[in-house]
Amino acid sequence: MRLRLTPRALADAKRMKTWWRRYRSKAEDLFEQELDGALERIVTMPNVGSVYEQEGRDVEVRRLLMPKTRNHVYYAVTATEIVVLAV
Repeated sequence: MRLRLTPRALADAKRMKTWWRRYRSKAEDLFEQELDGALERIVTMPNVGSVYEQEGRDVEVRRLLMPKTRNHVYYAVTATEIVVLAV
């Protein structure tokens, strides 16, 4: 299944990567590594995340916790792709 990140998700990831490198010098690559792993898990098992309750959406939004960095990946699964909405 195809994976696509929205402009917001790309901006979120870039901002968090920059923050992590600046303020977590002993584990500066941890956010990027954990995000890569989370995206791989989502592609392999699209329903791995828990359902994120949000009124007014036409699609089901799920979120997956990245436990080491304490961030979530918010995504939706359609018939043709997985869309990462935010990080």
